[in-house]
Amino acid sequence: MKKSRILFASVSGSVIEWYDFYLYGTATGLVFSTLFFPSSDPAIALLLAFATFGVGYAARPIGSIIFGHFGDKLGRKASLMLTLIGMGGSSFLIGCLPTYEQIGIVAPTLLVLLRLIQGIALGGEWGGAILLATEYAPKGLRGLYGSIPQLGVPLGLVLGSFSLTFISYLTSEEQFIAWGWRIPFLFSVVLIGLALWIRGGIEDTPAFKQQKERGEIASFPIVETFRENGKSVFHVIGLKLGDGFFNVFLMSFVLVFASTYLGYSKEIALTALTIGCATMILTIPIIGYLSDFIGRKSIYITGLVLLLLLAIPYFSMAGKSPTWFYIGQAVMLGVVWASIFATQGTIFSELFPAKVRYTGLSFGYQIAAAIVGFGPMIWTPMAEKYGPSPAVFGGFMMAGLAISLVLALFVPDTRKISKYEDTIENYEKGKERVI
Repeated sequence: MKKSRILFASVSGSVIEWYDFYLYGTATGLVFSTLFFPSSDPAIALLLAFATFGVGYAARPIGSIIFGHFGDKLGRKASLMLTLIGMGGSSFLIGCLPTYEQIGIVAPTLLVLLRLIQGIALGGEWGGAILLATEYAPKGLRGLYGSIPQLGVPLGLVLGSFSLTFISYLTSEEQFIAWGWRIPFLFSVVLIGLALWIRGGIEDTPAFKQQKERGEIASFPIVETFRENGKSVFHVIGLKLGDGFFNVFLMSFVLVFASTYLGYSKEIALTALTIGCATMILTIPIIGYLSDFIGRKSIYITGLVLLLLLAIPYFSMAGKSPTWFYIGQAVMLGVVWASIFATQGTIFSELFPAKVRYTGLSFGYQIAAAIVGFGPMIWTPMAEKYGPSPAVFGGFMMAGLAISLVLALFVPDTRKISKYEDTIENYEKGKERVI
C-alpha cells in the first residue's frame, strides 16, 4: 500500500478530530459561557464553561482504554473508524443543542454529555493515528512519519478557529450568538464522512498483522500494559505534564487571557493563535525528520529547556503590544513547543511493544491530558487575583516543565533503543516465503 495514502489517512482523520475538539475550546470562551452557563458574574460563567472544556480532557483516558483495547485486539483501523463516528456525531449534535434560555438546566447537561463523548473519542484517536503512521514507516524514517499525524493539531485548530472567525465576519454579533456559531459544528458531519471514506480504503498496519498471525494478541491490553510496561506509562505521563500545561494555555486559554486580561480584541487573539499554528505546520515535519538523525531525546530535552527558560519572558512580551504577542505565539507555540510535539508521538510509541502499543501509548498520554485539561479552571481565578502576572503564570509553567525535564533524562534514546521491531521488513519477507 502506498505510504502517501497511509499518511494522508492518518493526518486527515486527525485534522477533523482536532477540528471538532478545538472548535469546542474556541467556542467555550466566545459563546458557551453566555448561552449555556448564564450568570450575573461573568467570571463564574466562564469558569463553569471551562469546566465542561476540562471534562473533555478528563474523558480521554476512558477513551484510551476502550479504543486501545479495540486497537490492540481488533486492529488499528477498526478503532480509528469508531473514534471518527463518536467525535463527528457529538459535534454535530452540539450544533443542534437548544440554549439555557430555551430549555433551562437540560441545555448545559446535554452539552457536558456530548463533550464527554468527544473526549472519549479523541482519547482513542491520537494514539491510533500515530501508530497508523509509525507502524508503516520505512526503517530510519519513523520520526518523520510519526510527526505527520501531529499536524492534525495545528491544522484542526486553524480550521476550527477560521470557521468561527469567518462566520463571525459574515454575521452581526447578534446573529453569530443566535445561530452563526452552530454552522461549523454542523459542518463537521461532512468532514467526518470524508475521513471515513479515506480510512475505509486502507489496510491494517504490518505490526498488528504480524502480532495476529503469531497469535500474540493481548487478552486484556490495559492489564498487560501495567504488568509488563507500567514504568513506560508513568514516563509518558510525566513527560507530557510539563509541555501539556503550556499547550493548553497557548492553544486554548490564550484566547480568554488575551481578550479579558491583556485587553486585546477577539480578532487579535485569534490571529495570534493562527500565526502560532501556521508556524507549527512548517516546523513539525522538519523537526520530525531531524529526529531520525539527531535523536528524539535530544530534541525533546532541548525543547523542554527552552520552554522553561522562556516561560516568564513569553508572558512579559505578550502584554506589551499585539506585535510582541504575535511574535511570542510564533516562537513559543510554532517553534519551541512544536519541536517537542513533533517527536512526542514517536518517542512515546517506541516505549511499548506492539501487542499493547495502542493502549500504553494512548493511556499514558491521555492521563496527562486529563490533568492539564483543567488548567483553565486554575488560571481563571489566578488571573482574577493576580492579573496577567508574568511571574505567576510563568512560574506555574516552569514548575510543570521541571518535572518533565527531570524525567526526560531517564528515558532511553528511542531512536537507538526502542520496543519496535522491523515489523514491515519481517512481515513482507514472511509473505514472500509463503508465496
